[in-house]
Amino acid sequence: MVTLEGLERLGSGKVRELYAIGADLLLVATDRISAYDVVLPTPIPDKGRVLTGLTDFWLDEVDDLVAHHRITTDVAAFPPELAPHAEALAGRAMLCRRAQPLPVECVVRGYLAGGGWREYRETGAIGGIALPGGLVEADELPAPVFTPATKASEGHDENIDLARFADLVGPDLAERLEALSLAIYERAAAHCARHGVLLADTKLEFGLVDGELTLIDEVVTPDSSRFWPADRYVPGAPQPSYDKQYVREWLDAQGWDRTPPAPSLPPDVVAATRERYVTAYERLSGRRLAEE
Repeated sequence: MVTLEGLERLGSGKVRELYAIGADLLLVATDRISAYDVVLPTPIPDKGRVLTGLTDFWLDEVDDLVAHHRITTDVAAFPPELAPHAEALAGRAMLCRRAQPLPVECVVRGYLAGGGWREYRETGAIGGIALPGGLVEADELPAPVFTPATKASEGHDENIDLARFADLVGPDLAERLEALSLAIYERAAAHCARHGVLLADTKLEFGLVDGELTLIDEVVTPDSSRFWPADRYVPGAPQPSYDKQYVREWLDAQGWDRTPPAPSLPPDVVAATRERYVTAYERLSGRRLAEE
C-alpha cells in the first residue's frame, strides 16, 4: 500500500489508492496485482509505473476522441502539499479531475478470448450478439463487438446485454459510450498492430465531470486488456501475452478455487510477469521504463 501521511485518503481499489487533493483526485497505482477479483499477496515490481505510464500515453493518443480526467502525471507540477511525497509518487501517480463514475464497464472485444470465448461456446453469442458458427479460441471476430458489464463493488462483474446497458445509463448515453469505446479500441488496436501486438480486447471506464462524458481510470493497460505478440499468433488455443493472463494461468495450474486467500507467487512468476508488463509498456509507448 502507498501511504501518504497528511493527505485525505478516499479509498483503496484492488490496485490504486485514491486521495483528495482539494477538489481534485490523486490516483496512485501500486504494484499490487489481482486475479479473478482477488488481490494477490505478492506484488509485481514496477507494475504501478507501467499502468500509469501506459494510461498517460494512451490519453494523448485518444484526446481528440473524448475528454479525459487527467490533469498531469508530472510530479513537478503537482500541488505543493504533494512535494514531500514526490519520490514515492514519481511515475505512478496521476492528478485528475474528480468524476462521477458510471456504473458500467465498457468492454470491446476484437478476438475470441477469456469470458467471451466461454460464452460463445455455450451460446454462440457474446453479450447477446450472435457470432458466426465454427469459431475457435483466439479467432479474430468479423468486427469488434461492444460487450458491457456492470461494476460490482464486491464479487465479480456481470456481463450484460445492450438493452440492460441502456436501462442503466439511458439510451442516448449508451449509444455514445458504445461508439466511443469502439473508436478508442480501433485507434489503439491499429497502433498496437504497427508495433507487432494484437489488442485482443480492452475494458474502459467513463464518468461525468460537470456533466461532460469523460474517460477515467486506466486506459489500455496490461491489467485492463489482452495484448498478444502478433508473430506468435495461432488461433485455436490460448495465446502468449503481455498481460496478467500469465498469472491467471499459473493460478489455475495450482488448483486455486478463486476465493481468498490467493496463493503467493514464486519469484520466477513475479519476474516473468514484470517482464511482460514492461515489454507491453516499452513496445507500445516507444519509451524505456526509467529506473527508480
